[in-house]
Amino acid sequence: MSVKRRSLRLRRFSLCLAAAAILGAAAGLLPALPNSLRRAGVASLAFSMPEGTFSLLQKRFLPQALPEDAEDPGESAGPSVTPLPPVGTGESPLPFAGATGEKTDSGPPIETIAPENRGTITEQQFTGGEGALYLPLENGFLKNFTELSPQAVRAELEQPLALCWEDTRQPQVLIFHTHATESYEPYDRDFCDTSYTWRSTDNRCNMAAVGDFLAAELEKAGIRVIHDVTQHDYPSYNGSYQRSAATVSDYLSRYPSLKVVLDLHRDAIESPAGNLIKPTAWIGGRKAAQVMIISGCDDGTMDMPGWGDNLRFAAALQSTAEGMYPGLMRPLFFCYRKYNMDLSPGALLIEVGAHGNTLDEASYSAGLLGQALAAALAGE
Repeated sequence: MSVKRRSLRLRRFSLCLAAAAILGAAAGLLPALPNSLRRAGVASLAFSMPEGTFSLLQKRFLPQALPEDAEDPGESAGPSVTPLPPVGTGESPLPFAGATGEKTDSGPPIETIAPENRGTITEQQFTGGEGALYLPLENGFLKNFTELSPQAVRAELEQPLALCWEDTRQPQVLIFHTHATESYEPYDRDFCDTSYTWRSTDNRCNMAAVGDFLAAELEKAGIRVIHDVTQHDYPSYNGSYQRSAATVSDYLSRYPSLKVVLDLHRDAIESPAGNLIKPTAWIGGRKAAQVMIISGCDDGTMDMPGWGDNLRFAAALQSTAEGMYPGLMRPLFFCYRKYNMDLSPGALLIEVGAHGNTLDEASYSAGLLGQALAAALAGE
């Protein structure tokens, strides 16, 4: 084994140990620790993790303190599946301020927030960089956080795309949400209330609302969509991915025409000091939440032999979206994760903004992403 490969494996092992220690604390093994100390423990990992990976740990373990793939033995095994929704309206039913682009209220002043709960929101536009970590695509970047060489990744990307798009009125895109209750900042401002949970069971202001904008743009392009709004993370966060896998598998069996399967989330990014980082781009004179695609790679332990198909689809969408709307996309995150991507060659996890963004910004970006996806599927 080469020194470089051994070093990479040691690094991954060290991160796993650190994450396990944090999970133990967050899950209640150290219940006396205040939230601020638990947050600091998670934030300390940020220095050795890629942009986006730390945020995944943070949002999985704080404040819910539940691992993403844990099973809750007290729950029943499979969710009920939401019926196929009506299609073709091209309209979004979401009644929230800012949906048409007007300036949203900045909300209550910071003086009304308890001093210990006052936090800072910093806007940042993420882009690629130089070196082996970033691979330039036709437009935008791929961030390679695997042990594969850049040459190996490039060779995989050059293989034929597996998706065979059809001219049909049968549903070809499934949008769902493993963590449907993820929500956003209620106001566009540079400060926040850290006691806010950034979770909501109201589908008018969580990921279901964002998914409606994505679905509406696809419908406008003549692409039939199933948008499932099952809250797989409520009432229990444990086992969310197992429940969403059952939902997706059911749809795939009922509708063999489905080609694209998108799990829509929002990210959670914090600085080591605990400040919220808001991934932002200005597009068309409006503030947009940056979008990050996650495409998984099998390290030999995940039974995911078709990961290359997902990666090629992810790269095609990344390039199209960034070409149409420069700045919209954070680098495509290619990593050793599964997230139910083994269920379909067109399955991806997509993070629309982060908890520092507003619903208006995220919904605007989802609409832009829908236009880009329609163009990518049409081969434009």
